[in-house]
Amino acid sequence: MTSPGCRGLTAALLLLCATTAAFAELSDKLRDDSELSQSTAKSFRRLMPVRFYSQVEQNPIANATLTLRSCTIFVPTNEAFQRYKGNIHVLYHISTSAFSKEQLPKSVSSDMGGNPPLYITKNRNGDIYVNNARIIPSLSVEMTNREGKRQVMHIIDEVLQPLSVQKNAQDNINNPDAMQFLQMAEQLDLNDFHLRTYRSQVTLAKKESVYQSPGAHTFLIPIDESFKLSARSGLVDAKVIDGHVIPNTVIFTAASQHDDPKTSAAFEDLLKVTVSFFKQKDGKMYVKSNTIVGDAKHHEGVVLAEIVKANIPVQNGVVHLIHRPLMIIDTTVTDFLKSFKENGENGALRKFYEVIMDNGGEVLDDITNLSEVTILAPSNDAWNASLIENLLRNRKKMREILNMHIIRDRLNVDKIRQKNANMIAQVPTVNNSTFLYFNVKGEGADAVITVEGGGVNATIVQADVAQTNGYVHIIDRVLGVPHTTVLGKLETDPMMSDTYKMGQFSHFNDQLNNTQRRFTYFVPRDKGWQKTELDYPSAHKKLFMPDFSYHSKSILERHLAIADHVFTMKDLVQYSQQAGNVVLPTFRDSLQIRVEEEAGHLHDENASHEWTGYVIIWNYKKINVYRPDVECTNGIIHVIDYPLLEERDVVVSGGSYLTESSICILLANLIMITVAKILN
Repeated sequence: MTSPGCRGLTAALLLLCATTAAFAELSDKLRDDSELSQSTAKSFRRLMPVRFYSQVEQNPIANATLTLRSCTIFVPTNEAFQRYKGNIHVLYHISTSAFSKEQLPKSVSSDMGGNPPLYITKNRNGDIYVNNARIIPSLSVEMTNREGKRQVMHIIDEVLQPLSVQKNAQDNINNPDAMQFLQMAEQLDLNDFHLRTYRSQVTLAKKESVYQSPGAHTFLIPIDESFKLSARSGLVDAKVIDGHVIPNTVIFTAASQHDDPKTSAAFEDLLKVTVSFFKQKDGKMYVKSNTIVGDAKHHEGVVLAEIVKANIPVQNGVVHLIHRPLMIIDTTVTDFLKSFKENGENGALRKFYEVIMDNGGEVLDDITNLSEVTILAPSNDAWNASLIENLLRNRKKMREILNMHIIRDRLNVDKIRQKNANMIAQVPTVNNSTFLYFNVKGEGADAVITVEGGGVNATIVQADVAQTNGYVHIIDRVLGVPHTTVLGKLETDPMMSDTYKMGQFSHFNDQLNNTQRRFTYFVPRDKGWQKTELDYPSAHKKLFMPDFSYHSKSILERHLAIADHVFTMKDLVQYSQQAGNVVLPTFRDSLQIRVEEEAGHLHDENASHEWTGYVIIWNYKKINVYRPDVECTNGIIHVIDYPLLEERDVVVSGGSYLTESSICILLANLIMITVAKILN
């Protein structure tokens, strides 16, 4: 005997193929079934679109399948139908075998003419996709029809789109493989994109078998427009063609894992190429090749291509049309940036190019004159910050900011890692007076690379986009436009973590979020505190112990100047030249220093260029300024090589230490206690 729950589920499926009169009757039954929850009934009524019902009613094959056979039916939501503007192919949503979510194989044959396959994939979160549509997990239904046949319904969030042909197509195109797709491309509905050039190169290289290979693969095909450079098509050889295929893996964009490298068909001992997908916040999808091991014809590095038409299913996988060929490195950095204007390529960096040109284009001329160059290019989203909008009209400031993103060297990730082996890597920008600081966290594919410039920490979201004369790294922030307070900078900068920790347990940091004040903070870098461990081992240990927080706070107070304006290094040099010494107001007292400019390799002993650095003279000690003028929203930080600390500041006795100021305070307290006792 069929259970009441099954009666409710059967009613839900019958809604798909019933007549209008029967639909009303079944809706009433579903609504009145006391053993089926009201929320479930409402969900079915909401998720069974009238447009889909009408398609089923008008299709005798669909009606017959639902009445007589086992089947799996994938039903799009109302919202999916509202978004979809094309023709609905109802049989493409039906398979004549019944599969629950757990039973779905890697592909199922649809009931459409030629039985084109539907591909089943799963993402890292466990979500199941059929082609590019996600199966909504809580809304799948299993039932048995009147003929005793098992049937399963899955609700999906997109309408399934088969390969579509043009209205005037002469050939009967049914379920082609990827090679047939290439050969018949002129008869297919591909948004006016043409594939003749790439097809010719596949034939010339005798690589048809790659596109005819049975199974389930991902094919990336460049459109004709990408071969405007006359010599580019000649660079598409057999290995490059292999690099456009991900074998034995079907990747639809909605189910793709962000920046998850997949082995391409061009992966062997002497040439190793991976391919991965990623999505911009504006919704655009990109694919990139990464030539990890190159040869004389195929250089190492990343090539980035926008997907201009995605998710075209074929008999042996899925096709994505891309705006340029992968693996081929044939443009300079300047050409790469100019392509924004010429044909709208490389949309991921459109705003960066616009800012360069809006400021006169001189920066682009500077880049052109460099034989080797690396660009840290902020993404489109990075330019949306409100603080940046106010600066765009200031040409002089924007020129400084843009120059901060240019390095006079070929600097790829491997080179950054080498520089970062023993310390945070420092690299001069194009004008040699500003430095960038790279930091690598983690290993291998999980590594995260950050770069700091002008007080801004940015993450490299896409590294090693290779050009003939250098690299472009896409970053998620604009350097030189601060967006955090002094405290926020301390908290996030890996070079200042020891100073941050010391300030936290002593509550010294509490004041550093105050935006009504202007702080000038001389922050010892972590390596500087490590040096004190060698000079004062006992004292160093206690500096980082909460029990001695008062004394740590007293030392940090010496490093913090508080005034109505900040003091840049240039300011301090100028004041020192005028008066000999500079007296800066601190929390308890004042800080007396002299600042000088000094030429030499202050930042990197192995540097190939000399530049001018800054030195602080304090109590007859010379302390190098490692990173000057790190701007914050409420002040400025100067990262120094050693704390403002000397031996006579520290008294070690009985396992504890006191600073000079602490001793004075303690003596004063003892005197007050003694006087109070006498008076009593």
